[in-house]
Amino acid sequence: MRTTVNIDDALLKELRQRSAREGRSLGAVISDALRAGLTRRQSREPSKRADALITFRGKGVRSGVNLDSMSDLLDVMGEDR
Repeated sequence: MRTTVNIDDALLKELRQRSAREGRSLGAVISDALRAGLTRRQSREPSKRADALITFRGKGVRSGVNLDSMSDLLDVMGEDR
């Protein structure tokens, strides 16, 4: 199938070098690379999500604390001292 995609210049250069080195078409090299990437992603175990965040003191996570924000976490840690 023929399609048009935008590929990073540096990556395209690597793909063309591999194509020349292996004596294969650029399309075949790209298809194999995509296939390998998709296979690798599918074979990974799904991430296991914890049902509850384990804490070592207190009664769990303080409500209203954004665990994804380092700035917020540092502010809360500073309040506890």
